[in-house]
Amino acid sequence: MNKTSKILRYVSRRLLQGIPIILAIVVLNFFLLNMADGDAVDVLAGEAGSATPEYMAELRAKFGLDQPLPVQLAVYLKNVVSLDLGYSFRHDMPVARLIIDRFWPTLLLMVSTIILAVGFGILLGLLAAINLNTWKDTVITIFALITYATPLFWVGLMMIVVFSLRLGWFPTSGMENIAAFYEGFDRVKDIAVHLVLPTITLSLFYLALYTRMMRASMLEQYGLDYVVTARAKGVSERRITFVHVLRNAMLPVVTMAGVQVGALIGGSVIVESVFAWPGLGMLAFESLFARDLNLLLGIFLLSSALVVVVNLIVDVIYCFLDPRIEVD
Repeated sequence: MNKTSKILRYVSRRLLQGIPIILAIVVLNFFLLNMADGDAVDVLAGEAGSATPEYMAELRAKFGLDQPLPVQLAVYLKNVVSLDLGYSFRHDMPVARLIIDRFWPTLLLMVSTIILAVGFGILLGLLAAINLNTWKDTVITIFALITYATPLFWVGLMMIVVFSLRLGWFPTSGMENIAAFYEGFDRVKDIAVHLVLPTITLSLFYLALYTRMMRASMLEQYGLDYVVTARAKGVSERRITFVHVLRNAMLPVVTMAGVQVGALIGGSVIVESVFAWPGLGMLAFESLFARDLNLLLGIFLLSSALVVVVNLIVDVIYCFLDPRIEVD
């Protein structure tokens, strides 16, 4: 069996193994969210200003909230298996449709952030390691420490003040200029301009993390026996760094990038709120206060599935970065 067939079989097996994991996360989230006081009916009644107990009981019966918790869970799991995520009381539309509409802005923000953070993190970590104990190493290390310790919301606000309000280079908020009615390439360009500040803001924290990790990993690889042997054989430092050390040093960074996909969605809550980016993070924030449990559960379900898939992709990438790793 060739390598491609082994990888496909491995991917299929891992996807099947991920199904019970996702279902377990759904059950856990269901009980955790229902432990909080109040429900969507209480929120709707509070917004209306007044509601009779009879009307609230009627709403709970309509939404199925009058049933015992195990019955509600069984109904929800049955719907999830049939790909029905329920109905959003707050937005008055199916959860699946709402999540799909908001998923693409979040995916765009996440992919841009990962590319920027991982790419520049590897580059800066490599530069710091090959220039150890020089001014370049010192500057990169200080930069990583500062960006790692700075809160995301403060960075976002400063980005808006400096680059939007003072310099006028980028828009302050939103995903696109709806009033302009751009189409085709003009719309792509408009979205790209709106994407710059949120991407930089969200990526700075992870950029610092990957930079420090890459630097440490490079230094660790330089001290291993295979590097000493290569130097003894007269292999050039350039070849040792870029052919042997770099590929091995990237493994921890790739692992961390896969693990932090879920954390990216959490971080996007802050960034999307600051820049009014219409993604899943802002949607989850709004649904939490509205007690829209169906919507929250749908977002958590998508997040857990995304983490499973991304970690599977990371495992496959491992096979290409490290020839010693084989899939069964």
